[in-house]
Amino acid sequence: MKDSNSPLLEGIIKVTGKGVGYFPNPADEDNDFEVQPERINAALTGDTVKVKILDLEVYGRKQAEVVEIIERKKTAFVGTLEKSSSDFFFIADDKRMYRDIHVAAEKAGNGKDGDKVQVKIISWIDAAKSPEGEVIRVIGRKGEHNAEMLGIIIDKGFEADFPADVEAEARSWKQKFESEDHIEGRKDFRNTTTFTIDPADAKDFDDAISFKKLTDGTYEIGIHIADVSHFVVPGTALDREAVKRATSIYLVDRTIPMLPEILSNDLCSLNPNEDKYAFSAVFVMDTNAQVKERWFGRTLIISDKRFAYEEAQEVMDKKEGVFVEELLTLNTLAKKLKAEKFAHGAIEFETDEVKFVLDDKGKPIRVYKKTRTDVHKLIEEFMLLANKEVAKYLSDAHEKNPKIAGIYRIHNAPDKDKIMDLATFVKALGFELKHHDGETTGEDISNMLKSVEGSPSEALIKTATIRSMQKAIYSTSNIGHFGLAFKYYTHFTSPIRRYPDVMVHRLLNRLLTHGMVEENEIAKYQFLCDVSTEREIEASEAERASIKYKQVEYMQEHIGEEFDAVISGVSEWGVYVEEVNTKAEGMVRLKNMTDDFYELHEKQYAVVGKNTGKKYSLGDEVRVKLIASDPERKTLDFAFVLE
Repeated sequence: MKDSNSPLLEGIIKVTGKGVGYFPNPADEDNDFEVQPERINAALTGDTVKVKILDLEVYGRKQAEVVEIIERKKTAFVGTLEKSSSDFFFIADDKRMYRDIHVAAEKAGNGKDGDKVQVKIISWIDAAKSPEGEVIRVIGRKGEHNAEMLGIIIDKGFEADFPADVEAEARSWKQKFESEDHIEGRKDFRNTTTFTIDPADAKDFDDAISFKKLTDGTYEIGIHIADVSHFVVPGTALDREAVKRATSIYLVDRTIPMLPEILSNDLCSLNPNEDKYAFSAVFVMDTNAQVKERWFGRTLIISDKRFAYEEAQEVMDKKEGVFVEELLTLNTLAKKLKAEKFAHGAIEFETDEVKFVLDDKGKPIRVYKKTRTDVHKLIEEFMLLANKEVAKYLSDAHEKNPKIAGIYRIHNAPDKDKIMDLATFVKALGFELKHHDGETTGEDISNMLKSVEGSPSEALIKTATIRSMQKAIYSTSNIGHFGLAFKYYTHFTSPIRRYPDVMVHRLLNRLLTHGMVEENEIAKYQFLCDVSTEREIEASEAERASIKYKQVEYMQEHIGEEFDAVISGVSEWGVYVEEVNTKAEGMVRLKNMTDDFYELHEKQYAVVGKNTGKKYSLGDEVRVKLIASDPERKTLDFAFVLE
């Protein structure tokens, strides 16, 4: 079975909850090697391993065997402790951990039956048996709101609290700031009309906009960004912690910030009516939203007004109120920026997002969809403008001196095979995506998305389109941004919550002050880009997990009720449905569809009754009844309501 002449391959393995592994095939990226559970040899998803390629296929898939685990991606897991005779077993929340972990009584610490805990694997000698572990943290009781939310972030490698030295360093900045000469080395914008626009419940304010009408009919628009890099200095405890976190996390009930509160909500935050340090991108624009002049630099600002989105939108709708002329002019310019962006082939992905109203115990009592208004888009367009122009400045500097690093937010063109699959998918739903052997443009994708607006399949097709795209990442190599149709793009506008923005500020300031180029700085910054991308993915997974948990918890109170839904997927074991209002997804299992014997018809994206021919297809609007809810597994079971 083994090919003795086959070389060992090294790489990162993915493992499912059933213990089946998939290892990348360097000769064929679309056909991974499969590793059966009996040959996984205790490898877990994300581990760096060596595999031996076997002279064997199972159902047409080439097989491999793990022969060595070089490095574990993860050895500590969050889950539930369950009593078993005199000892405990631990069941991980991450279902890709396919073995329960045995915890001896003396290794359980203060953990009790039913506790949500973090357990570390201490030995795993026999891959066919459970690993041995020890409790390293008791988080709380399973099912209790705070324990579940903390468990999600801890399992992704984040911490709610900051180390003592990081908090101490943050506090020391308060006194330093009060004694500093605030205007030294900064351009004074305190007499220019400036305001912030953020969610009503926001605690930190990354960005502000200033507005001045010039005598020649043009406008001076300032995008002022919190000058986090003034406070977070390389080599300090604050910086090391910021690198480790790389991003803030937004769960349904709380924010886990990248920076301590004294910085994120106070010193760095552009709170109204206070002197604040900013790093600014200032543009002179004509009435057609064309940039005539630009300036970058450190500034001192005062925000004259803290708008909530709803408040600013009301001023614009009524055409009266504080800063009405400024807001209306900015909105006109923003719409022209947006039109230009789409004329160049940008893709608009406006998918529904949900928010929760929680009671005092954290239980969801209402779920509703977020709405995006003109004022949201206004802010977005000016942030995009600043990001684009800063990226162009960094790229120009790199062109002149290739040793100079720039940091970019890049988005590659989609994989051809995925576009061909997407085209087949949307065709099955009655729509068309133009492409040439898998090559497509942003304009073609946008036209397809416009054609589905208002249809029952709209949300489904948008989600499928997003999944067919490459992931945007951070890199020191600029290849542009496919989705935005920008040749140059970076992240400059949210340094309170994203570490790459802090790095961009540092690099921009170095260029503006003609500072020294570091030795091997591109390699250093590429490493930090890779870390930031990885942490962003983990934070996003935590955010989605918290939403999923609360959706399922909310629906638990509605078992037995009927809902409108859309079929969001089909498989050999069931039909996935998404409830229209809460966006909660669950499954109608084929074994519970007793009116006929249903079979999967993959090419039709449907399940079809063998006797009646009744069909349930992707995108169909259906009526369903909720029959079960399992918050621990984050699953919902539905049944179709038959006519």
